[in-house]
Amino acid sequence: MLYGIVFLVLIIRTGDLLAQSSDTVRRELAIDFEVRPRAEYRDNFMWVKADSVMPELFATQRNRFSITYRSTKLRLHASPQEIHVWGKPGQFSRVGTVNFFELYAEPTIGNSLSVRIGRQALSLDNGRIFSAAPWGQQSRTHEGIRLFYKKKLETDLTLFFTRPYGKHFDPAYSPVAAHTYKFLVVHHLKYKLSNLITLTTLNALDVFRRTTGSRPYYQRITNGGRLEFTRNWLYGTVNAYYQYGQNAASKAIRAYYIQPEISANTGRTLFRLGAEILSGDKNPVSKEVSNSFVLLYGVAWKFMGNMNLFTRFPADVNDKGLVNPYLFIIYQAGKKLFLRSDAHLFYSQYPLLSEGREIRGKYLGFESDLSLNYKPVKALEIIYGFSFTFADKRMELHNKVKDSGKIPVWSYLMVSYSPRLMSRKWLKF
Repeated sequence: MLYGIVFLVLIIRTGDLLAQSSDTVRRELAIDFEVRPRAEYRDNFMWVKADSVMPELFATQRNRFSITYRSTKLRLHASPQEIHVWGKPGQFSRVGTVNFFELYAEPTIGNSLSVRIGRQALSLDNGRIFSAAPWGQQSRTHEGIRLFYKKKLETDLTLFFTRPYGKHFDPAYSPVAAHTYKFLVVHHLKYKLSNLITLTTLNALDVFRRTTGSRPYYQRITNGGRLEFTRNWLYGTVNAYYQYGQNAASKAIRAYYIQPEISANTGRTLFRLGAEILSGDKNPVSKEVSNSFVLLYGVAWKFMGNMNLFTRFPADVNDKGLVNPYLFIIYQAGKKLFLRSDAHLFYSQYPLLSEGREIRGKYLGFESDLSLNYKPVKALEIIYGFSFTFADKRMELHNKVKDSGKIPVWSYLMVSYSPRLMSRKWLKF
């Protein structure tokens, strides 16, 4: 934390020196603050194996500053945050973490090129493969260098790495501590082929350190992208990826992901109908090849339901893949009020095994997510959500629902207040 504050002071001073090198320089300093408490209730399901299925009520709160300095040739950004936890077992109140969400410098090189150096969020495309995970109080960031080029063609190249992170606070509330890769290389490109069609490509290579064996590293490669069609109120897209390389068990990876979707906007109501297909391993499982697709560093709740029954791949689907048809309906009830209803069906791609025997059928369950979003004033947002699942008996084999005869439920109330504390703009001649 002290290192980050010293670094921030140094880069602001550097920004002043760079700003003075031009005859006329536009500069801006903005300071924002967000306080975001959230109370959650859940019953009859687990997020991880160590969880209890008994009713649980707890609250978390994120307090985050956002300090941004801009000049014509430089952008400096720092986001210190503190996350507090109430009601978790063992301690009624505790600090989950004190950390920097983001901390970077971004000098501009010419009119179309810039480089971002430091801790930074990575949100690409629709967030399915790479996302800053804004729902999580800690969110998600990475550390390294990102090179941007933006003109008619938008593209960026990223190199991230991990290092030993302190364990003074709970790693679950750190924006970086969950990463297990040693190096991560990402190339992203977006190009508008016409007024109706947009092409996005995304290619990633993550390198991991082995714990055993003669070779110190293994790698996983993911290639793919999205094709989008937009015309007036109609939108259609296909998102597809192929994954290969090796996994931690030294198996060769041969896996795929497909997401077709169509949506229609009637003005007040948006309808989104689509599906996700994640490949898995058929029976009997191969000892040399894994067909299980891993959804890298994206978000699950945005696509597979707010209850997060499927977040860790391939563990949460027992390596059998997943098929997730969904329907989202978003209704604007007024200028300040939005209502949303999400519906999901869950199927395994291949039959599950119980005591070594294959179970007939692939249906896992149905989830419904209902939410209300109210923005009474500009800086204030109030969100309430309620979710439930009708789980099939097969869902018990995933170790998330212990008793399919009981209905798993999850509910939350979240308030986000994010005022701008200071904004100053000036010209220096």
